[in-house]
Amino acid sequence: MIYKFNIKHSQIFNKKENSALVLFAISNENLNDELNSFENEFEMKIPATLRSKILSEKNNSISFYQEKSPEFIVINKIKLNESFSADHFRNYFASFIQNFENDIYENLYIKIPGFESFNEFFGDEEKYLNSLIEGIHLGNYKFDKYLSERSEEKKLKIKLIGNKKSIENSIKNTENLISGVYFAKDLANAPSNEIYPDSFAKELKKKLESKNTKVTVWKEPEIKKQKMGAVLAVGSGSENKPRFIIINYKPESKDKLKIALVGKGVTFDSGGISIKPSAGMGDMKADMSGAAAVAGTILAIQNSKLPIEIIGVIPAVENMPSGSALKPGDIIRTLSGKSIEVDNTDAEGRLILADALEYASKQNPDYIIDLATLTGACVVALGEYAAGVFTKNDELANKLYEAGKNSYEKVWRLPLWDEYHKLMKSEIADIKNLGGRWAGAITAAKFLEFFVDKNISWAHIDIAGPSGANNFASYTQKYATGFGVRLMYGFIENLIK
Repeated sequence: MIYKFNIKHSQIFNKKENSALVLFAISNENLNDELNSFENEFEMKIPATLRSKILSEKNNSISFYQEKSPEFIVINKIKLNESFSADHFRNYFASFIQNFENDIYENLYIKIPGFESFNEFFGDEEKYLNSLIEGIHLGNYKFDKYLSERSEEKKLKIKLIGNKKSIENSIKNTENLISGVYFAKDLANAPSNEIYPDSFAKELKKKLESKNTKVTVWKEPEIKKQKMGAVLAVGSGSENKPRFIIINYKPESKDKLKIALVGKGVTFDSGGISIKPSAGMGDMKADMSGAAAVAGTILAIQNSKLPIEIIGVIPAVENMPSGSALKPGDIIRTLSGKSIEVDNTDAEGRLILADALEYASKQNPDYIIDLATLTGACVVALGEYAAGVFTKNDELANKLYEAGKNSYEKVWRLPLWDEYHKLMKSEIADIKNLGGRWAGAITAAKFLEFFVDKNISWAHIDIAGPSGANNFASYTQKYATGFGVRLMYGFIENLIK
């Protein structure tokens, strides 16, 4: 069931409302006293058999009904041991909302546990509360716009009992962030007959253009004029011609920093002439998840009015086989003037990013971060649970790692050593687009490095694994995950604090 939420702070529990109540108790020597406290505060009686269950080591949750409000009560026991993580509440509430299919209760009360018990895991109360509210929203996401019969949204008032000021701030901040996550997920989940280069550009323009945000879309003639040979080459095989999208967010008051976010926007990847196997090819509608993450991040930043200048750079193409398509053995000339020997047309993402990174470098930002579903090799290395980070800047790597710890969009640093660059050597061009069988994620990153100004702090994030549906958490299992929005938002927010 999908809910139309109204999330607010509540100072007390309203005994006159028909409602459900969620409580959390810390598993320690005071657990029995805490259960007594719940009984007194909410005028309820925990059945003796259920009390003994939650006091035992084996059980972590109980639920029961009673005739008076709250009619339905869930008590969760939290063990603060090595298995507890900063994702606990996000994951719990995503699952809870997904399974709370009940037409009876109009009100859901959640008693927020005191932050002092969780300080070592979250660092500050804002991150703690944000994770909880994020979970509620992430669990409520559903991509059903193409179903002829859709379940009607049920209204649900969610009332958080706890510190008023902190909760109200977190509700507002999280809703701004989630707007970007939902946007990214919607874009990545959409079929390629709906989201192709031109429609993608129009959707971004419609959603993002505002007083402080300008969206510029270059069509094929302008891309040719700009001499972006890589974007043109990859898009040459499709009837849906490429677009180059530039998003400029400039708030009225801004931090001195300027950040360029670059996203791979392959709206469908057949592999081109080096065509992919048919099994799983339908998932290639989401090969623009990096671009979707960039767009979602900018929307979240725009809604939150963060005071920092952002340049979004998105090369949008379809990679299709045809008589006019790019071929193995071709040599193409990029915006930088450097030449590329095409070894495999299915290594197309790095080609369009070559032009995009060169363009981003010319804007002289303080940081360039690119996000791309770039290689299956990165999934082999890290699985579906983490993205690979490639940078020579230790400080930048650490900042991204810390942002990933908080958002639980995990990243792990892989080497960018110069020894790997020789694997991309071509005898007839400046570089070739494939480095052979070994270290595929690293050689792809080394290829990208070739097109970035060495004086600019740059990181490449390969999101091929965690951007698609996976079993990492209850909120990642069904749809494209929007990976990168919460990571980038947290990273940028930390930069300006």
